Amino acid sequence: MEFDWMLAVKAGLTAALGAFSAFWGWLGWLIAAWVVLMALDYITGTAAAMKNGEWASHTAREGIWHKMGEVVVVIIAAFADGLLSIIMEQLPMVEIALPEIGLLLPLVLVWYAITELGSIAENAQRMGAPIPAWLVKLMANGKEAVDAAGDKLIGGDSEK
Repeated sequence: MEFDWMLAVKAGLTAALGAFSAFWGWLGWLIAAWVVLMALDYITGTAAAMKNGEWASHTAREGIWHKMGEVVVVIIAAFADGLLSIIMEQLPMVEIALPEIGLLLPLVLVWYAITELGSIAENAQRMGAPIPAWLVKLMANGKEAVDAAGDKLIGGDSEK
C-alpha cells in the first residue's frame, strides 16, 4: 500500500486547526484574523509606497510602531476583560456599573480589524485599484456600529 502524502497533509492540517479551535475557540480565530490583517496592511502599505516611489525606512518603522501600539491596546483589553471577570466572580456584592464580561477584547479586535481592512483598501487604491464607494461606506458603518456597541457596553451615549 502506497502512502498518500496529500491525505496526510490534509489530516495534519485538520488536526492542527481543530486543536487551535478547541483551545482558543472563536476568539482565537478573531485574533488570528486581526494579526493577518495587520500583516496584509503592512505589506500592502509597503507595496503602495514602493510603487509610488515613497518608501522610506523611517515611515516603515512608524508603521511597525503603530502596529505595536495596537498590540498593546489589545493586551490592555484582554487584561481588562480578565480583571472584570475576577471582580464579578469574587466581589458579587459590590455594586459597580461594569460592562459585560468578555466583550471588551472582541470589540477592540473587531474595531481594529475593520480599521485594518479600511487601510488595506486605501493601500490598494494607492496601488491603482478602484475601490467601490459602497465598500468604503460599509467599513465606516461597521466601525461606527462597533463604536456604538462599545458606548452601549459602558453605559455611554452612542448617539453622537
